[in-house]
Amino acid sequence: MAFITFEASLKHLRQSFTKPIMDEKSFIDGALGRIISEDIVADHDSPAYPTAAMDGYAIKYEDQSMGRLQILGDRPAGTHSDEELMGGFAVKTFTGSLMPIGSDTLIPIENVEVEGDELVIKEPVPEGFSVRPVGENYKAGEVLIEKGSKIGFAEIGVLASLDIAQVNLCKRPALCVISTGSEILDVGEKQTNPAQIRSSNQFTLEALARSAGALPTRAPLIKDDKESIREAITSALEDHDIVVTTGGVSVGDYDFVKEILQDMEAEYITEGVILKPGQHIKIVRSGNKYIFALPGFPYSSTVTFILYVIPLIKMMTGQKPELPRVKAVLRDGYKKRSKKREFAACNLSYEEGSYFCDFSGKKSGSSAILTNMLGDTGLLEVPEESGDLEAGSLVDVIDLQRL
Repeated sequence: MAFITFEASLKHLRQSFTKPIMDEKSFIDGALGRIISEDIVADHDSPAYPTAAMDGYAIKYEDQSMGRLQILGDRPAGTHSDEELMGGFAVKTFTGSLMPIGSDTLIPIENVEVEGDELVIKEPVPEGFSVRPVGENYKAGEVLIEKGSKIGFAEIGVLASLDIAQVNLCKRPALCVISTGSEILDVGEKQTNPAQIRSSNQFTLEALARSAGALPTRAPLIKDDKESIREAITSALEDHDIVVTTGGVSVGDYDFVKEILQDMEAEYITEGVILKPGQHIKIVRSGNKYIFALPGFPYSSTVTFILYVIPLIKMMTGQKPELPRVKAVLRDGYKKRSKKREFAACNLSYEEGSYFCDFSGKKSGSSAILTNMLGDTGLLEVPEESGDLEAGSLVDVIDLQRL
């Protein structure tokens, strides 16, 4: 088995990706969390005309020196008039209303008194006060939402303001999770002997896939039977872009996944990585589809899914593949456990302009401890050539809250 560096494995994965990005139309009320596949460019100025930012009286700025102005009437929101405001007059104007032609300032109600049909100026305001200028929100020709952006509440609001009911979105890749192992039980399945354990991988990875922008499917759990596993992988490849297996990739007698991949007509991208956890990870490409064979331990499968599958989902949905990394100050010392690239779950916090990480409450042990991922967690990245890290060191951390 040819183990390669972590950097080389990521490079091979990125270079292997040639599948064109597909897109599909969606109504904007169903676009939340999706990735847009086109630039959204404003086709008009907003506002298109000077507009009142609050309730008050539209006037000419220099007329405030007169002390008293004649009130012509009012201008409710949604009304329009071609009549020009002449000097010495004021028009009552409301929030969102167009400013009368010829006016340049809005004086608030709190700054005036009304005596009959006259306006008494009690406290003058600067020129242009409370008037929204043309293009304050956006100008025609401005790119408001860039291709590859994730649609959030603000993007939906902007699309609606542009009168865009449907938008082109990157199609979500279909992903299937297949968990293998004769010892694992599904949620709700009755335990019949103490050697059986509850499987969480299919739920954990499904959640990660969905949050990253894929459409996940959970396959039924499969015992350590070579032909059953082969059939499940082959079947999943028919209608999924990505197939993820957990378990069966190490060197045990019942680790069949690696043998099945070797028998397939597929291109090996990664056969093993100098990595902890997950050194036995295998990635193959079959046509434009991918198979990720991940370890069975929950922490290992979760970390390797984050490191490899999420970047591929990002590429398939038109995003940059990089994971969110930050520089953080290490509060505790870190004892390196191997000569591999290590990823360790840590607490990540942001205090007074800096990130900090520590291991308070994190348990030390095998790669099965999924509870170490609870809370505001990051993944401390320690290079192969690094030794033990001292408290106060500046380290690289993947921010799991921003995946």
